[in-house]
Amino acid sequence: MTTVMVVFGSALVLVGIAFIVVALRDRRRQSTPEDSAAAREAASTQERYAAERHGAQGEVWQRGQNSQF
Repeated sequence: MTTVMVVFGSALVLVGIAFIVVALRDRRRQSTPEDSAAAREAASTQERYAAERHGAQGEVWQRGQNSQF
């Protein structure tokens, strides 16, 4: 009976340690408001550059089409 109690106690301790390790790891992963603001700023900058590229490509295409006529 003692062996069974030791095995169950050890299993319970290991489960508790695993729970604590996962909880601490997830707490470190949570983003801060500064991270969210930086991500929004990066996304808006990327969209602006994409729009500028798209506009420049449209101008080149239009110039190419106009020169053929």
